[in-house]
Amino acid sequence: MARTKRVIAAVAVSVIAASSLAACGEKKKDNSQPGGPSGGSPNTGATVILGTTDSKVTSLDPAGAYDLPSWTIYWNTFQTLLSLPAGSTTPTPDAAQKCEWTNPKVYTCTLKDGLIFSNGTPLTSEDVKFSFDRMMKIADPEGPSSLLESLEKTDAPDPKTVVFTLKTEDATLPHKLTTGVGMIVPSDEKYPADKLREDNVLVGSGPYKLDNFKPDEEAAFSVNASYKGDAKAANGKFVMRYYAEASTLKQAVQKGDVDVAFRGLTPTDVADLRGKASGGGYQVIDGEGTELRYMTFNVTTAPADQKAVRQAIAQVVDREAIAKNVYNDTVTPTYSMIPNGVQAHTDAFKDKYGAPDKAKAKAFLDAAGITQPVNITLWYTPTRYGAVTADEYVEIKRQLEASGLFKVDLQSTEWQQYQTDYKAGKFAAFGLGWFPDFPDPDNYTAPFLYKGGYFKNNYDNPAVNDLVTKSQGQTDRKAAEPTFADIQKQTAEDVPVLPMWQGKQIAAARTGVTGVKETLDPSYIVRFWMIGKQ
Repeated sequence: MARTKRVIAAVAVSVIAASSLAACGEKKKDNSQPGGPSGGSPNTGATVILGTTDSKVTSLDPAGAYDLPSWTIYWNTFQTLLSLPAGSTTPTPDAAQKCEWTNPKVYTCTLKDGLIFSNGTPLTSEDVKFSFDRMMKIADPEGPSSLLESLEKTDAPDPKTVVFTLKTEDATLPHKLTTGVGMIVPSDEKYPADKLREDNVLVGSGPYKLDNFKPDEEAAFSVNASYKGDAKAANGKFVMRYYAEASTLKQAVQKGDVDVAFRGLTPTDVADLRGKASGGGYQVIDGEGTELRYMTFNVTTAPADQKAVRQAIAQVVDREAIAKNVYNDTVTPTYSMIPNGVQAHTDAFKDKYGAPDKAKAKAFLDAAGITQPVNITLWYTPTRYGAVTADEYVEIKRQLEASGLFKVDLQSTEWQQYQTDYKAGKFAAFGLGWFPDFPDPDNYTAPFLYKGGYFKNNYDNPAVNDLVTKSQGQTDRKAAEPTFADIQKQTAEDVPVLPMWQGKQIAAARTGVTGVKETLDPSYIVRFWMIGKQ
């Protein structure tokens, strides 16, 4: 998601199996056992409180939000036809009994028996069709309907069967069905067919029901007794408590006001918590992550309209220094649009540029006849990705100017204006981030590289467009790896976007809290049911 429309930013361990495996009705791994492998017998009646600064829930209606805080609520209260079990990157049946490709443009799912919404009404294929039809009809600018660009229509030929017919081949459809765009709502008058529900009430068929929601303060949940699925709750109630400041969140977990602190701790906070964990009544937990940060270039705005300028910047930037000096090694350098741990990753930028080298950077500029130092304005947004972003861009400015090849004017503006301006082409170079919608290599390439992409940077290379289209038609994702390798190689050559680093997932949890590490996987799904208290 570079989107609060997951940009919110703007995470994968195991190799992604072919999307078509979801067709087989593969049984889910039993990763939903209370407490998870970290052990202990949790008190299934306990209330678990998770604190976070990631608080901007856009909407409680799945048609109206494309951001991680909102989707965290959805994943625990709605069902999707397919879902991602903890630790897996293969979509497996959830509300569906099975799903399969019946031809390259037709995907058919059969529902499980006895599905019920939290209001007591049955869930049938008509509800699934209604959910997808209204998502596309509403097409809210803050919603995820863009993920359904390949979808022509949804049919419900009988109460248990759903048929998706595509306009173009899309191997990522099974993954998309696991996201916010695939949430199933009841087809009654409370969810209008042509507009968002706005009463802050949520009706789903997931493992939890929403009891109370106070924007920017708290969301409280209890186990949904009507739920028919594989998740086994390790608690009786779950509370999301939203904090405005990372320092307050840190104090809350130290004092025991929250059981878990996740998303929002600064690198300094993490280092301090690690140092005081022994005897502090809590532990710091590291999980896999593929959140990415980029420097983005508008390829039609001077001086970034010259490829040699972009290549010279790519040759100068020292990611290792940024990770160590700015982020205290809570992030790792990345050299590709597709991060480490995700299928088809290559170190394309390292292969092309190697280590930071001022002489090589100068050679790019000299060959293009570009006078140095090059004057460039570099933009960032100061709070969207955390206060440490300012330190990161000060370091980037220092590196570029230390080369003697650039003179950098560093500028910032808050997110609302920032996204308006970068989409209008006002910035030559600017920072953005991305949380993935789903852990498939397409989700790190197509959104940014196909005909200008979400970043609106005017990059439109026909060869890359063709490669993206080709990869989306390859349901055998192993066979698609050479295609993704070509995409990464061409991106490193053109540098429309410069990958900088990928973030780890780090949480602090009170002693006796179980299941946290098990849900910190590349999907970025916080599975409430897995977290318990002994």
